[in-house]
Amino acid sequence: MSAALRIGATGFGLIAVCYGFARFALGMFLPQIDADLELGASLSGVISGGSFLGYCIAIVVSAWATERFGARRVATGAAVVAATGMAGIALAPSPLWLAAAVMLAGSSTGLASPPMAAAVAAAVRPARQDVTNTVINAGTSAGVALSGPIALALTGQWRLAFGAFTAVALFLAMAASRVLPTVRGGDSEGGLPALNGLVLQLIGASLLMGMASTALWSFGGQLVTLRLGWGSAGVGMFWSCIGAGGIAGAWAGALVGRFGLDRVHWAFLAAMAAGVLAVGSSITSPALALLGGVLFGAAYVMLTGGYLIWGVRAVAARPATGLMIGFLTIAVGQTAGAPLFGVLLDRLGAAEAVTVFAVAALLPGMFSARRVATPVGT
Repeated sequence: MSAALRIGATGFGLIAVCYGFARFALGMFLPQIDADLELGASLSGVISGGSFLGYCIAIVVSAWATERFGARRVATGAAVVAATGMAGIALAPSPLWLAAAVMLAGSSTGLASPPMAAAVAAAVRPARQDVTNTVINAGTSAGVALSGPIALALTGQWRLAFGAFTAVALFLAMAASRVLPTVRGGDSEGGLPALNGLVLQLIGASLLMGMASTALWSFGGQLVTLRLGWGSAGVGMFWSCIGAGGIAGAWAGALVGRFGLDRVHWAFLAAMAAGVLAVGSSITSPALALLGGVLFGAAYVMLTGGYLIWGVRAVAARPATGLMIGFLTIAVGQTAGAPLFGVLLDRLGAAEAVTVFAVAALLPGMFSARRVATPVGT
């Protein structure tokens, strides 16, 4: 088995567990958790934002740790942290406990991504790196897509679902410890790279996209419940559509190679805005909401794949740190966006909150990646 296939398959599974289960599945189960623990929209937003805050802290630590201790150890640790956090969610007796467990589970995603970028940069030939990185990144959508049928099978049993997710995370920890290389994440350790124009453009784009994405990642389940009266079965189907759409993100590397980062960026920002409106507007229907989920899933995974490529090329000597910059600022935007959407939903209503966030989804198009359009090493 080639290095690209071996690392790609393990990384795909790890990202599916950490992102799809430990981080984003919360939004699908939030209506049920809200009913059991009496959270309310504003507190739900704060707790969801805690997941993104945990990610922000962890991805900085992960980039440093990958450069110091190697990809295998950090990736294995990410799966263990995901398992621990999801076990905490499954057992949560109160909102405070839930908030702590959500933050821990969400931090696993920050730990998982930098070591995978380092492993790909070291062990996969340059011409295949963009494709391998974006296939790994598309693991998010697989995790989200799988969590939907699990929710349907375990209707209303969110604690049991997170218990099952915990078991899968422990399996991935064993796989990562056996398969991934011990390579470190760059030629130097510690410190921030130069904040040149390429990096600043990436920060601006990823920050705004992250904020806009929380409309559905954090509140998608509540929006379809509010607009369409869907219960757990409907929400699970909607979540599966997001995941299925996200599989398109596996082709981000190929699309960027053919059309360039800027064109791919603009196209999928528009798709994200359309997806948010389709799900949350007052004129939505079941078919339109499901289509919106597909659009949103495809757009989000495609955009994060683009930011991954952008960051790794902008800081080519330190791929773990390059990925960290883009993904960290996505999470900073999500940390601010989740509670903001919750407040808008409470005070203004769904139509206004959705409109504001759909407009925000278009704003990252102000930033350009054209100076990093040529792949490194090709």
